[in-house]
Amino acid sequence: MKKSILFFLAVMGTASVSIAAPQEPIFSVVEKEQKPFLNTLKELVSLESGSRDREGLDKISQVIFNRLKALGGQVEFIEPGANMYRMHDTPDRPGRMVKAEFKGSGTKKILLIAHMDTVYLKGMLAKQPFRIDGDRAYGLGISDDKQGIALILHTMDSLKKLKFKDYGKITVLINGDEEISSPAARAYFSKLGAEHDATFSCEASQAKSDRIALTTAGIAAVNLNITGKASHAGSAPELGRNALEELSFQIQQMRDLSDPKEGIKMNWTLATAGTNRNVIPSIAFATADVRVMKKDDFDVVEKKVRERVKTQQIPDAKIDVAFERRRPPLLTSPQSLQMAEYAKKVYSELGRDLILGTVAAGGGTDAAFAALDTQNPVIESMGVQGFGAHSNDDEYILVSSITPRMYLLSRLIIDISKGKVGDRN
Repeated sequence: MKKSILFFLAVMGTASVSIAAPQEPIFSVVEKEQKPFLNTLKELVSLESGSRDREGLDKISQVIFNRLKALGGQVEFIEPGANMYRMHDTPDRPGRMVKAEFKGSGTKKILLIAHMDTVYLKGMLAKQPFRIDGDRAYGLGISDDKQGIALILHTMDSLKKLKFKDYGKITVLINGDEEISSPAARAYFSKLGAEHDATFSCEASQAKSDRIALTTAGIAAVNLNITGKASHAGSAPELGRNALEELSFQIQQMRDLSDPKEGIKMNWTLATAGTNRNVIPSIAFATADVRVMKKDDFDVVEKKVRERVKTQQIPDAKIDVAFERRRPPLLTSPQSLQMAEYAKKVYSELGRDLILGTVAAGGGTDAAFAALDTQNPVIESMGVQGFGAHSNDDEYILVSSITPRMYLLSRLIIDISKGKVGDRN
């Protein structure tokens, strides 16, 4: 045990941080999980599970189902239902969810979430199989978010080996459609978040910044569909109604809808038009990415967009506008900050400094859905340190972060269950 702590200090250079010894036997148990954790990661990474690959998602969800059942959970599959929020890129059959409940003898309810789907296309695995190079373990989806699944599985295994059951209930929900904005899972996250005393989302932390996240941006999309009239571009262009020209006009007149002071960002990112070089385009489409820091700002942006499109360059062109709320923002609540500060103290037992991310950075999160209807603590980026999400050439996790992050999650579950932190009373 002493050698392990010295190793952490040497690797991370955290000698300046005040040190309190990690609790035993918790630390020794989770430390022994590192090699099995890597074996689990290899198995998960070796299963392709892109968001639109239902066959692959069914395979990996069955593996997760079996693992959670073997740990003693009451496990079920949840198929996308009628309450699914459909967006323009939502597949007909998003991936199913895996839900597991572990019943204990206490009263506290804790929700653990992660996702199994990735951004990668079927066949990419052949060029980027699982491998370990020094302190880095590489693989498609290894950071985003298969390490999160492994963290939950091995944390639950550690609690089982510790014979710890002082919690009331631990619920695990593994999502199959996170990378496409959780059209099916979002309603379940919101329901479960409101029913639990604390939620921990096991997305990866940053390789270069050992942090957890308390705030994330909200994400929306503006979709413009323009319908004009086709005509020969050479002999009769005047008979057409150029959808591309109308699209260009609309984009230009909506260039100023960002508001940096309010944290509102709106940027046009995708556009398509026409069918042939010599045909006046009758169709055109564009998408804008929207980021907000307050939920109400979705309404602000949507109102401005709908007002602007009333002004047209080509009066008889048809304009359809859709405003998609892809993810709400996650805001730092007092309860989440209290939990995070306690986590920071726990982490310092390993000689490590946990950074509390109270300023939004990067993308949105499923944790925001879990926080919609509750003020109970919701913490994002509880997973191991990773890098290169969505990069098929350079996605990895830091092996040296596995034990610290598993210790942190295990301690928080144990201490919440014992009423040491996060008591609403």
